[in-house]
Amino acid sequence: MSPVLVTGATGKQGGATARALLTAGVPVRALVRDPARAHAIEALGAELVVGDLHDPDSLRSAMKGVRGVFSVQMPDLADLEGDSEWVQGRNLVDAAAAAGVPQFVHTSVSGAGQHRGAPGWADGRWKSMEHYFETKTAIQDRVREAGFAHWTLLKPGFFMENFLLPSFLFPRGLDGGIVTIIKPGTELTLVAVDDIGAAAAAAFADPARFDGVELELASERATMARVAEVLSRGFGVELTAPDLTPEEAVAAGAPPFTVRHEWQNEIGHPASPEYARALGIPLTSFADWAERHLTAG
Repeated sequence: MSPVLVTGATGKQGGATARALLTAGVPVRALVRDPARAHAIEALGAELVVGDLHDPDSLRSAMKGVRGVFSVQMPDLADLEGDSEWVQGRNLVDAAAAAGVPQFVHTSVSGAGQHRGAPGWADGRWKSMEHYFETKTAIQDRVREAGFAHWTLLKPGFFMENFLLPSFLFPRGLDGGIVTIIKPGTELTLVAVDDIGAAAAAAFADPARFDGVELELASERATMARVAEVLSRGFGVELTAPDLTPEEAVAAGAPPFTVRHEWQNEIGHPASPEYARALGIPLTSFADWAERHLTAG
């Protein structure tokens, strides 16, 4: 069986996809910049190939003989308004299309492409979100138009893994409590990264069924207040969902990018568990995820 090329295999989404594919008996070729940091995924049976999403020549070499590509990119966190994410995505799509790879599965974000219809968008209310959403939408368009025999877009919501320590949601540690501008009553579209991996593996197992699918992926929808309850049990520390202004949150240690979470309060993500269930993809509840991953203090 020909391998699937997985990008980001040492990260969250790529790692979850690589594990899901290997568990299903699908050979994985993991694109890595530094093999020394990829021992864990190599130990599970992945073939490592050295490459960089900024280097088209390395991508062309990595594509040889693969049956599909799992695509994920990370923006340059030191330059969130730069073009690094777009360049990486464009290079990967173009290299796969040029190599005649038959299937491409790309992970984006919930709501990308629908964002322009949000209240206040046309008036500049969400200027801080424009580059974020427009970049992801441009990569999605590149995937749709590339000519792949089969393509799938995964559009996950808010990662459960964001609550793992150390976390930007706990800038002062557990004792300092949750710091966020997400309101207690705001409903989050929570997704476990393992469920992203399961969705990707399902797509590679049945390319025709998942062809053209744009999956708004959530494992569970839960309010921030409910999230705090589950985290309290998991960590063994009493936690509450705060009600902070952006200025208060930043003063309490939240990184500046988290002011974008005002989008969660006012607009939210369209992802829903029902979409994945309709495709037969197994999902992880937040309570089960917390029991598996959190340690009481």
